[in-house]
Amino acid sequence: MSESAKRIGRREVYQGRIFTVAEDTIRFPNGKETTWDLLLHSGAAAVVPIDDDGNIVLVEQYRCVADENILEIPAGKLEKDEEPSICAARELEEETGYKAKKLIYVSSIYSAVGFSDEVIQIYAAIGLETGVQNLDENEYVIVKKYTMKEVIDMILNGKIKDSKTIAGIFMVKEMMENGQIK
Repeated sequence: MSESAKRIGRREVYQGRIFTVAEDTIRFPNGKETTWDLLLHSGAAAVVPIDDDGNIVLVEQYRCVADENILEIPAGKLEKDEEPSICAARELEEETGYKAKKLIYVSSIYSAVGFSDEVIQIYAAIGLETGVQNLDENEYVIVKKYTMKEVIDMILNGKIKDSKTIAGIFMVKEMMENGQIK
């Protein structure tokens, strides 16, 4: 097995409400060392809601990084020791006002592996029923429904830019085509 780089130290620089900023010291196989900045995050869950007609439910909300509204799948940060499926179900109802009869695990992704350890667990939600939308105090969300083709077209033409949404939609589309999601 070939040698690889190894983390030999970590120093937390800032502790925030949502993430921690750290500086890691890395040693490479040639003996050289460097430091890398990274964001430490507790993880998240996201959900691709599919209604009985096969439409995808997305949320549009303001995102400070982009300084604009972004169209995305519902998602949220995991609470301490929370199961990702519980978080996905909670975020689905809080953001969209829908409950799911069934959640299907799709995959997990790193949101930005170059600088963050955040892992997002992605689920598909089927058998949607009316629940209660319960937005956080700092959330303003518009719920929208689209056909799978419309969502794919918006991804391909750059209207949908969110990485978890793009990954989740393409994985769910593949699972639907393979009969894994009905």
